[in-house]
Amino acid sequence: MPVKVRIPTPLRSLTNGSEEVTVEGNSIKEVIDNLESNHKGFKERLCDENGQIRRFINFYLNDEDIRFKDNQETPVNDGDQISIVPAIAGGRIAAS
Repeated sequence: MPVKVRIPTPLRSLTNGSEEVTVEGNSIKEVIDNLESNHKGFKERLCDENGQIRRFINFYLNDEDIRFKDNQETPVNDGDQISIVPAIAGGRIAAS
């Protein structure tokens, strides 16, 4: 079933600049596999060597964090929207 995936700016080079792509899949895992099939390089950026989503990558299915669902086994439905959100850290405290 087709779902829409919002692509974060750092990964848009893999989708020729597209902010959103449509991908087939019945679960988050299948969506990731099909993202890789359609746009090479996604899986290594999203998943570690064991195939698990990297700790600093957040997936939201219709604005719900998949870590509070069934993680990669979370089922998706026709027309769902997935957002990939890389965690951002850093910054600097201004000197006083």
